[in-house]
Order: sequence, then C-alpha cells, then structure tokens
Amino acid sequence: MERQRAAEKALHDQTNILPRGQLFVVFTGLAISLFITFVDQNGISVTLPTIAEDLNARNTISWAGTSSLVANTMFTVLYGRLSDIFGRKVIYLSALVLLCISDILCGVSVNPEMFYVFRGLAGVAGGGVTSLTMIIVSDIVTLQQRGKYQGILGAAMGLGNIIGPFVGAAFIMRSTWRGFFWLIAPLAAVSAVVGYFLIPNSHKKDSFITSVKRIDFLGIITSSIAVILILIPISGGGSYFDWDSAMVISMLVIGGCSLIAFFLVEWKVASLPMLPVNLFKNKVICALFLQTFLLGAVYQAYLYYLPLYYQNARGWSPIISAALTCPMMVCHSLTSIAAGQYISRRKRYGELIWLGFGLWTLGAGLMIRFDRTTSPAVIAVTVGITGIGIGSTFQPTMIACQAHCTKSQRAVVISDRNFFRCLGGACGLAVSAALLQAVLRSNLPAGYKSLAHSTYSLPSRNSISDAEWNIIIDAYAAASRAVFILQVPLIGACLLLCVLIRDRGLERPRDPNDEEAPHQQRQPSDNKSPSEGNRPPDTFEEKTQNHSSAA
Repeated sequence: MERQRAAEKALHDQTNILPRGQLFVVFTGLAISLFITFVDQNGISVTLPTIAEDLNARNTISWAGTSSLVANTMFTVLYGRLSDIFGRKVIYLSALVLLCISDILCGVSVNPEMFYVFRGLAGVAGGGVTSLTMIIVSDIVTLQQRGKYQGILGAAMGLGNIIGPFVGAAFIMRSTWRGFFWLIAPLAAVSAVVGYFLIPNSHKKDSFITSVKRIDFLGIITSSIAVILILIPISGGGSYFDWDSAMVISMLVIGGCSLIAFFLVEWKVASLPMLPVNLFKNKVICALFLQTFLLGAVYQAYLYYLPLYYQNARGWSPIISAALTCPMMVCHSLTSIAAGQYISRRKRYGELIWLGFGLWTLGAGLMIRFDRTTSPAVIAVTVGITGIGIGSTFQPTMIACQAHCTKSQRAVVISDRNFFRCLGGACGLAVSAALLQAVLRSNLPAGYKSLAHSTYSLPSRNSISDAEWNIIIDAYAAASRAVFILQVPLIGACLLLCVLIRDRGLERPRDPNDEEAPHQQRQPSDNKSPSEGNRPPDTFEEKTQNHSSAA
C-alpha cells in the first residue's frame, strides 16, 4: 500500500478548475462527444435485423453487441490510470479518433466477422470517450458543483439514446444501414478537432519511457485474458457453444484463474493499479460498484430487448420502435438534469438513489405485463417510469463514488465504476440472450425450433400459415416477457443495497498523501502547483474556483 501511495503521489495533479465562461465552452464540447458516442452505441439496436439479413448473419448477429461490450469492458478499466499517466487530453482525443476509424470500417464491412471486429473497436473507443469525459469534468469542476454538470452529461447520454434509434431507423427505411456509421465517423472526427483546441491540458509531461514504466502491464494482460475468456463463453453458452463442451469449460477455468491473478497483481504487484484493492475496504464503494454492475446489466438488456419486443412480438416498424423507446430516454434525460441540480443545491444524493431504484424496480415490475395486446399508452407510461428511475441513479451513484474516494483516486474510481457498468452490461446481455433463446425454443412449433438461433429477425411471412404465425409471434412475446422478468430481481437487489449507502455529502475523505505535510494543508503555497508535491487540502477545488472567478 505504501508503494502505491508513493506512486500516486508522484503523479501530476491535473485539477484545473475553469472560470464559468471557459467552462461552458469546454463542457459543451464534452457533452457533444458523449452524445455522438451514445448515438453510435444505441442507434445500432434497430439496425441489427437489417444488418443480419444483409450480411447473412441471422444466427450470429448478437455478437455485434457482445463484441462491443466485451471490448468496452476490457479497456474501460485502463482509462483512469492511462489518463493519470499520459494526461486526459491525449487519451480523450485518441478515443475519438479510434471511434471515427472504427465506424468507417463498420460501414465497409462485407462479412459478419469484419463487422464484429470493428464493432469491438468502436466499443473500445466508446468506453474511452465516456470515461474520459467524466474524468475531465472531475478536473475542471468542483465536487460541490459536479452534480449539476454530471447531470447534464447524463442528459446528453439520454439524448443520444433517443436520437440514435431514430437515426438508425431512418437510414434503414430511406437509405442503407452503412450510412449510419458513415454519419457517425465524420462527427467523431470533428469532435476530436474541436476537442484539440478546446480541452485544456494541465498534465505535466514526463519522458515517454518514464510514463510507459508506470503502466500496469501485468494487470492489463491478466484482466484482458479474464474478460475475454469469461464473457465469450457466457455470451455464447447454450446457443453457439454447449455448456459442457471442452472449449467452454477450459475458457471459463482459464478466465477464472486469470481473474484471480488480476486481483493479486493489483493488490501485491502493481505500483499504479488499475483497480486499487483499497477501494474495496470501503463498504459504500463496494455497494455502489455492485449496484453499478446490476444496473448496467438491466439497462443494457432494455436497450437491446425492448426494440426486439416492439419489432418481433408486436410487428411494429423501426420508427415506431424508436418512438416507444423515447419516453424512457426523455425521462432519463430530464430527471438526470433535475437530479444534478438537486445534488448541487442540497449537497445530498442518498434520497435520489433510493427514489431512483424504487421507481426503476416499479417500472421493471410493470414491464412483466407486456404482451401482444398491451396498448402503446401503457407501454409509454411504464418505460417512462423506468426512465425516471434511470435518471435518478446513473449520475447520483457516480457522484457518490467520487464523494467516498480521495481526490487522487477520482480518475481511477470513475473508470472502475464504468468498468463494472460495462461488465454488468456484457453479462446481462449474455444471460438475457441465453434466456430468450431457451424460452423461444420451448414455445416455437416443432418445425420452427431453428428460429431460436436467429432471434433478431422474423422468418418470411409468405410461407407460414396464420395459425403457425400466431404461435411464432406468441413465442417471441413469451421470450421477451421472460427477459423482462429477469430484470426485476436484478434491479430489486440494487434497491436493497441502498441500505449500505451512507450519504456523507460532498466532502471528500482525507487523502493519505497529504498526511505527511499537515502544515502545507493549513497554509498551501500559491507558488507551487499540486503536481510539485504539495497536494492541496480537500477544499483546494473550491479555493481554485474562487481564485479563477476573481481573476
């Protein structure tokens, strides 16, 4: 632990509280890049049936989501420490450039394998933009004001989730699915150019060799092996691979051993661990990480399987599917803004998290009633309640994580929190896919069992009798309902975990790195920067903001 504290102390403090005018400009650029990222991530959901048809990938198209989530999960945990070592700006811009390149390549894919690989690269980029946007905000805004700005970022995410399906549906109906990716690519490139000029760079450069030596290579290797070898068999078990096959068993065993090795490396070997073990000594952070894992699983399942219910079980067009997803995302965005304002004004977040998970559990329970006859109005109200719950939990749990960690750990706790959200999303999507396929297979007519392997697209209507067609549609409705039922205990567990969360307001815990110089905490020097060894007290952000305003 002393070795890790010394390594953290040697890092340059990248806190750079901006005056309001400059903050508005920088923050707008960050919000736009986050919006573009979520348009890319969620616009694809309504295009999957068409992509599956065009690339002859009906039996494997779910890997488009799985590859993105696995890659996102594998790299998200790296971004906090990489931004500590190389600086926020360079990692942020690199992620945007990678998003541009990967979307161009997605648009020119000619077979499923190419498409899945490039969606994986897009997942790597999306995780980087999401994490770095939140980390940069933690550098330029005080913790006391961060709720307001994180709430606006949450609204940008929700808006991206709203617009994305409409954009994807428009390209399907009026042009080609490839155009969707060719639209995102130049937007990401423009965002990178704008970010190059707008984003401040407060990182003090070290030599490249010194920076590289700080990277936790053992942690990268062990975590990557663990994520890949655990998530791939979980994603394909029961559908693409037999659970008792030698390949699945060996992958899970090796992946499990790699996961244990990863935690040992982070605990005993790494000087700058990507996932500091001392974070888990705090039961509140443990509860928040577990909540984040579960809400990621539920949220990702909704993004993929609500459109599937709309288009397959109900037979609605992609546009109607996107429209009926809107109430959830609109409520998510508006509630996220309101929650951010509440946190900034009241300096509290605990009641928001309780309220949010309570409403989310209610909405998840009401979704169980979705069937072939549920009216669109009932669906809109139900997903709207769920959206309020999502908006009341996503960003408040992020603020809670930051309030319970020291200032030197703010970047790594953000990336670790996003890692657990992505890991939950990957696991949730995989388990939901396995459940949907199993229920679908058990409810399909005898001659149509093979449809369980192509859950993203319906068979041709022309060659099927009306009676058989109704049975097939009932099977899709039953399979969707099974997925919705699965989400209730998962989000209900999040509600129960609220018992462990203590609202300590917006005052950070004392940083152990500051304990060596108590006299400097009482009288911080104006002539030395935080990166020169005089780490400021917990109120440094407020003092810097006051200084910037006075200037």
